[in-house]
Amino acid sequence: MTKVIIQNLTEEEINKRGIKNWPVWEKEVSRFDWQYSGDEECLILDGEVEVETPDGNFSIKKGDFVTFKDGLECTWNVKKPIRKHYNFK
Repeated sequence: MTKVIIQNLTEEEINKRGIKNWPVWEKEVSRFDWQYSGDEECLILDGEVEVETPDGNFSIKKGDFVTFKDGLECTWNVKKPIRKHYNFK
């Protein structure tokens, strides 16, 4: 089962889900390990990151809507400072 799902949402879908009301997280250029306990959905507002997983690497950039599934163990390689709206399910 894929633990990283990348989609492109329309402005209508973003508004319908209330994503612009979600909190914002920011991170400078860096590299760190992370493990998800619960599903996280996020909309990338700025920046670029390579998420390295056992199933392969995922390039994530501005405009991407990403779901990280519960249990994912990965390394975040932030290439350009990142800002995202996020929500844990």
